[in-house]
Amino acid sequence: MSQTRRPLKVLLSAYACEPDRGSEPGVGWNWMLALLRRGYHVWVITRANNRHRIEKACEERELPLGSRLHFVYYDLPRWARWWKRGGAGVHLYYTLWQRQIYSLAIHEHRRHRFDVVHHLTFGVWRQTSHLHKLGVPFIFGPVGGGEEAPWALVRTLPLNDRFLEIARVFLNRVALLNPQLRACARKAALVVARTPETAQRLRRFGIDCTVAPDIGIDTDGIVPANETCNGPLRCIYAGRLLGWKGVHLAIDAVRKARQNGAKVTLTIVGRGALRNALEERAVELTADDTIRFVDWLAQGDLFDAYRRHDLLLFPSLHDSGGSVVLEAMAQGLPVVCLGLGGPGAIVDASCGTAVASRGRRASEVIDELASVLSSLFADTVALDQLKRGAYARAVAMNWDRTVQRTYDHIPAETAGDCHAAGNVATCRPSGRRPALQRGQ
Repeated sequence: MSQTRRPLKVLLSAYACEPDRGSEPGVGWNWMLALLRRGYHVWVITRANNRHRIEKACEERELPLGSRLHFVYYDLPRWARWWKRGGAGVHLYYTLWQRQIYSLAIHEHRRHRFDVVHHLTFGVWRQTSHLHKLGVPFIFGPVGGGEEAPWALVRTLPLNDRFLEIARVFLNRVALLNPQLRACARKAALVVARTPETAQRLRRFGIDCTVAPDIGIDTDGIVPANETCNGPLRCIYAGRLLGWKGVHLAIDAVRKARQNGAKVTLTIVGRGALRNALEERAVELTADDTIRFVDWLAQGDLFDAYRRHDLLLFPSLHDSGGSVVLEAMAQGLPVVCLGLGGPGAIVDASCGTAVASRGRRASEVIDELASVLSSLFADTVALDQLKRGAYARAVAMNWDRTVQRTYDHIPAETAGDCHAAGNVATCRPSGRRPALQRGQ
C-alpha cells in the first residue's frame, strides 16, 4: 500500500509582501497564494509594517490563516527605521533585517520542521540570505540585479545618473568577492535567476542555476484585447521617472516617429527625480500635447489607462523583472522595449518588439524604436495581431505557472517526510531572539 505524502511545509522569506500591489510586494503576496493553491502549508516571514493590509486581505478573501497559512511579522526597532527614508538606507535596513530573521527562522523551524526554505524578496542577487544555515533544502530566488546597461545608452543619462550606473557596476563586481554570498549560493539546493544576465554572474561563482521569471499575472485580472481605433498610435509608459528607466529614449523615439510622418502620442505615468527634466525635454521636442504626464495611479486606475492606449513603450536599460510589462500585456497591450533584462526576455515577436541595444549607438536605438512605432501606426492589422498575442502571452505567464517553473525543480521525495534534511539539533540561535508578532 502506498503511503500518502503529507503537504509540503514551506518557509517563505518575503520582506516585501503586500496584497494588490505591483513590483516586489506583489511578488511576495502572489507567490504565497500560488503555494497555497499547490496544497502546501506556508509560513511567511515579512515586515510588521505589512500586517494590517495582509490581515485585512486574508479576511476578505477567506484565506486559511492559522491553518495552512501563517505569518511571522518582524521589524527593526523604531529608532532604526529612519534609515529607510533614503535610498541607500533601505538596503542597510534590509541587510540588518535579514540577519535578525535568522533567529526567528530557527525558532519557527524547531516548532514546525519545514521541508523547504525559500528566500524570495528582495530578489537581488547581491543581497544574501542567512536562511541556508537552517540545514533545510534552500531555494535562493528568483533573483535579479546582474543586468548592466550598455555604455552607449548610459552616456545619454544626466551626469548624476551616469555615476549611479558606474557605482552599480562596481557593486556587481565587488559582490563577487562576498564570502557570505558565495556560501549562500553554494549551499542552496536551487538557485534561480530572473534573467540570463544575472545567471551569468552567478555562474562566475561556479554556481549552477536555472533561469525563470519571478513575476506572473492574476488570471482574474486578464481581459480580452481591444481592437485598434482609427487615429494616432497611443503609447503609454508607466513606472518611476529615473534615468535608467529610459523615459528620455521614449520621448526621443516619439519625436522621431512623428518627424517620419506617423501620428503617435505618449502618456507618461509616474513620479521620480527626473519629472521636471523630462517635462522640459518633451516641451522642447514637441510643440503640442503629443506627450503628456500623469501622476502616480492606483493599480486599478492604471489598468484602465492601459485599455485606453494601444501599446506600452518601455525602454528600460536594466529592469530585471518587468511587472509593468506583463500587466500591460494582460490588458491587451503589445510592448515595445529594449532587448535588455527582464522585459527583453518576456517580449517576443508574438506580443511586441524588443529592440537590440548592445553594440549600437544610442541614435541607432532611438531610430529603431521610432521605426517600430511608425510601422505599427501604419499597419493596424499587425497591431491588432500583437494585441491578441500580448493577451495570450500574459495568460501563459500566470502566477501558478510562474511558481511551477521553480517548484517543479524540487525532487519529488522532498514532498515526503524530509525532517532528516532539516537537522534541528544543529540549529542554535545566534544571540537573543528578537521580539516577533505572529499572525494566526
